[in-house]
Amino acid sequence: MAVCIDDIVLLGETAVEIERFAPESARVLHGRPEQSARNDYGGANGRLNVGEWCCEPGAWRVAYDDDEYEFCHMLEGRVRLSDGAGRSREFRAGDSFVIPAGFRGIWETLESCRKHYVICRIAPVSG
Repeated sequence: MAVCIDDIVLLGETAVEIERFAPESARVLHGRPEQSARNDYGGANGRLNVGEWCCEPGAWRVAYDDDEYEFCHMLEGRVRLSDGAGRSREFRAGDSFVIPAGFRGIWETLESCRKHYVICRIAPVSG
């Protein structure tokens, strides 16, 4: 099947259902991190997802799968990611960053935020 210009996806161009959710309560550390996401593109048999995500202030434990990478571009707000050793970094509107596969730690939304995301699941290469 040939791919053409009509296959290019402009984020937000088509009407996509917005999903509203929150982390399971056992993972929440503080606040009410209510979230919404609009997945504009899902491809590669579910191994690639692209869209927009919003979250209210709060903190919760995260655990990325060993094949799950996430690229984030912050559009609004401020967040802090902390690793298992307690080290942390803050990201704000305008920042772009990649969360590597297997990351485990805490995602804390410090200010209501909005980001574009690309989540990619890449199977490990066997040696």
